[in-house]
Amino acid sequence: MMNIKQLLLYLVLSLTLSGVSAEQVSKEQIKGLDEQVQDIKKDVLGISAELNLLEEKLLFPSNTQIAIFVSLAGNSDFEPDAIHVQLDGKDVASHVYSFTEVEAMHKGGVQRIYTGNVRTGEHNLQVDVIGKKGSSKKTDNASTTVNKGVGPQFLEVRMNDSGIEFRNW
Repeated sequence: MMNIKQLLLYLVLSLTLSGVSAEQVSKEQIKGLDEQVQDIKKDVLGISAELNLLEEKLLFPSNTQIAIFVSLAGNSDFEPDAIHVQLDGKDVASHVYSFTEVEAMHKGGVQRIYTGNVRTGEHNLQVDVIGKKGSSKKTDNASTTVNKGVGPQFLEVRMNDSGIEFRNW
């Protein structure tokens, strides 16, 4: 038979051994839970990206979408200060340019100034630009008729020394 000292020793050893194995199981469980959390994060990010694409398709279906981009001719000395865009007589976009944005445009940068929905057919686009060429102020305005067909429409407003030109992409 066991005496009290042996019984206590047995209990201490049992508790110690069971504590170690419980600790190991906990570490393994935590590691497994961490991997599951990482997998869930990846799934959530993937779902979020898909939802963003679906939202864009719902808000701007390809058969009614029009996107207007602004660029600056590479050899131009013109520096835009502000631009105002109207589509079918409605104000759709305005922008005041910073120094860094003008620099980027001189290096070939392109700005998407408007994305929206319009029905197929003809639409009037009016663009007003305020800027400077050298030390003198310059104001330009131009308009064009956009013939929107089925599918997305991409239009470039290209500013240069002599004025504004429109190009379809």
